[in-house]
Amino acid sequence: MSTGYGNRLTRQIGEHLVVAKLGRLGVLATPFAGNVPDYDLLASDLSGHSLPLQIKTIKSGAWQFNAKSFLVIDLKGDSQFIKGKAELLNGDLIYVFVILDQNEDDTFFVLIKKDLQEIVYKNYTCKAKNGVRVRPKNPKSTHCAVHPEDLERFRDKWELITRHFDPIR
Repeated sequence: MSTGYGNRLTRQIGEHLVVAKLGRLGVLATPFAGNVPDYDLLASDLSGHSLPLQIKTIKSGAWQFNAKSFLVIDLKGDSQFIKGKAELLNGDLIYVFVILDQNEDDTFFVLIKKDLQEIVYKNYTCKAKNGVRVRPKNPKSTHCAVHPEDLERFRDKWELITRHFDPIR
């Protein structure tokens, strides 16, 4: 199986697992067939209230991000100067992180984008000295990983989603 195909399949499975879980919680949700910027699902109720959701799925390892999506980083020579957190558009956007399990004992973490920004900030700045980070292999890389242990306090926090809705039963 090619990597592109496998990645699309992983993403699709994660999105549909979240749709199924929300259905069990009385919330109607649907994924999009194509690429919608910033969110992957739309959840709604009978009153017409809707909520966009971003879904991130892995089989193992960590989720990968560009730290510049969350932080203000100035690149000067081989040094990265971390100026602080970036102003987020839609900082309350809900993210659902999914870890697929071979035995279908999947794991879910539910948090908002501002929480994710805090995690990226902590993970990225922990390798900096006085706000300056030097990456020896690729000084311009702003790659950052978010690990499952970083998200543990957000495990199964479905109420971040369900509190927005009158459940459909």
